[in-house]
Amino acid sequence: MSLSDTLSQERRARLAAERLLELKQAELFEANRKLSKHARSLSDEIIIKREETEVLRDENIRTKEDLEKANVAVHIAERRLWDSIETIQDGFAVFDPSDIMIAANPAYLRIFDGLDDVRPGISYPEIVRLAVEEGIIDVGDLTREAFIEQAVGRWHAPVREPQTVRLWNNQFVKLVDRRSSDGDMVSLGLNITSTIRYEDRLKKARTKAEAANRAKSAFLANMSHEIRTPMNGMVGMADLLAETDLNDEQSLYVETIKSSGEALLSLINDVLDYSKIEASKLSLHPEVFDLERCIQDVMVLLQPSAAQKGVDLIIDYDMFMPTNFIGDPGRMRQVLTNLVGNAVKFTHTGHVIVRVVGLPDDEGKRQRVHVSVEDSGIGIAPDMIEHIFGEFNQVEGAHNRKFEGTGLGLAITRQLVQLMGGEIWVDSEEGVGSCFGFHITMDVVEEAKHLTLPSWMHKAALVDHINANSLILEKQLTALGFEVSPFASAEELLTSPLDAQVYLIDNKLPNTDIAKVIATLRVRGVTAPVLLMTSGPTSADRLDIEDATSLQKPLLRADLWRTLSALIPVEPDEVQKTEGRRMRILAAEDNKTNQLVFGKMLKSLDIELRFANNGREAVELYQGFQPDLIFMDISMPEVDGKEATRQIRALEIDTGTHLTIVALTAHAMAGDEQEILAAGLDHYMTKPLRKAAIIDRILQELPQGCRPILPEEPAQVLAGE
Repeated sequence: MSLSDTLSQERRARLAAERLLELKQAELFEANRKLSKHARSLSDEIIIKREETEVLRDENIRTKEDLEKANVAVHIAERRLWDSIETIQDGFAVFDPSDIMIAANPAYLRIFDGLDDVRPGISYPEIVRLAVEEGIIDVGDLTREAFIEQAVGRWHAPVREPQTVRLWNNQFVKLVDRRSSDGDMVSLGLNITSTIRYEDRLKKARTKAEAANRAKSAFLANMSHEIRTPMNGMVGMADLLAETDLNDEQSLYVETIKSSGEALLSLINDVLDYSKIEASKLSLHPEVFDLERCIQDVMVLLQPSAAQKGVDLIIDYDMFMPTNFIGDPGRMRQVLTNLVGNAVKFTHTGHVIVRVVGLPDDEGKRQRVHVSVEDSGIGIAPDMIEHIFGEFNQVEGAHNRKFEGTGLGLAITRQLVQLMGGEIWVDSEEGVGSCFGFHITMDVVEEAKHLTLPSWMHKAALVDHINANSLILEKQLTALGFEVSPFASAEELLTSPLDAQVYLIDNKLPNTDIAKVIATLRVRGVTAPVLLMTSGPTSADRLDIEDATSLQKPLLRADLWRTLSALIPVEPDEVQKTEGRRMRILAAEDNKTNQLVFGKMLKSLDIELRFANNGREAVELYQGFQPDLIFMDISMPEVDGKEATRQIRALEIDTGTHLTIVALTAHAMAGDEQEILAAGLDHYMTKPLRKAAIIDRILQELPQGCRPILPEEPAQVLAGE
């Protein structure tokens, strides 16, 4: 090879090497560039990681600090918790799910009186067995095994009721065990010794209080009886003395004695009832009773005091409403007496109306009975309406009293209405009048009957100067099918066509001679019956009118219907004569004063009256005297009234008869009436005795065939019950 070729070849090799070097340098540069970029990226990441590491390190430090603080707090809380648990007087222990004790405070362990085996690690059944075997727990009437079985069974029961155990030292511990959500059992042993002993003291104190309350009730009952007995003589003799010839001054004295006695009796009744309310001893004694007659009885009782003031008492009983209900007639009568008595008391002139309406309930088997007592009295100021229902409160101020009373009547009334499941309210306008109302729901015994009258009777003439009374009676007569012609005076009647089939005339028309009015009717050819509506008990009201039938006001629907049904047209010259034996009445009464009062009350009656000084004599006279009616005192020596009645009822079994026996007693506490009637008596009347009420009772029991007890008074013609 020539030198030039060699040089050329070397030059080409050098050029190739240079090109390869340039290529490698380029690749190395690119690699260095990528490496530099990656290094910068790694450097950035290192910086970020370093920053994150710093943050994590700070957080770690804070976490460690917080954890250390939490550990310290937990330690403090745990120490405080156990310090607290150890200082409490009640036992506290924790058991794991396998019933092994984990921890317990000293109070829990102290119960076991230093037994070394009772410590954390012992099982609950072993604790119970040790406590029983060492006599720490009083097992009572159970055997040891039975007690252990019962205690362990309770421990494993799904629901554990608290259990009280008695310890050997007469301490009482109440065990309360609750299982936690992780299965541990927390057991508390509460020392309730002081509570048990306190309850024991309370029981003894309650026993003493009940004994004292019974003593108080017995004292009130005895005082009621002892006070009523002399009051019967006082009020009764005042009644009799008032019927004698007295001058004005003497009449004032007698009336003062009578009113004072009646005020004392009312006070006694209020105090006795309030004492029952205070002791929560008021109770109801449901029985079948006639609501309308119950209302009339109250009105008749209050009629004398109303008549003295010229206040008219009126009953407006829904004609289509039943009268027989199941309820407590005694409590109903008491409510009505309080409400109507208050109305009369605070009414100087005008009227008092008792309105009764009913709303059927439960398909007619029950009635929601609404009773309202309206008066035209002094009324009540709006700010005093709620005040009057409080105990010892009255409408008047304590320093300006015009009306007497205890202020207990309405408080007792509200309690009684609420006891019967009802509600009481009052609407009043001062100076105009008041309306007290209440509603109760009672079971109906029988539906209202559709009353029919004789076919010849379809037109009635009504004479009554009291507009309210006339409107109510007109409504009742219209419901019976009458065409009613109302008149306000006898003059209006006599100037009208006299074509009625029956004449109903009030016997107290102002400035009117009723006998002369009836005589004028007869002279003018009127043969229709005349019905005189009398105020007050008809048995005590002597009417010198032979050509009329009397009917007591306030009128009962049944009495009105029976009287009208029994009426027949009379002839002007018709004279009725009644003959027969005298009614025989036996009165059992050991008090001579009461015998005197009773005899004087009935001296004007055409009866044969005998007295028995005790129950034994009453039974003997029953067999020999054969009375038609017996008035029986309850508290008598040798044999009391209840036992005497039982003996008479036993004698009646052989004869098949039943004689009416009426209790005349000073026992007027709640429940006395039911107890007395349960002995076999038929009726119950409290002392002081009321002449009109006694005579009315005699009239109701007058046997057929006996002569009238008041010969001068025409006998009422009434249909039988």
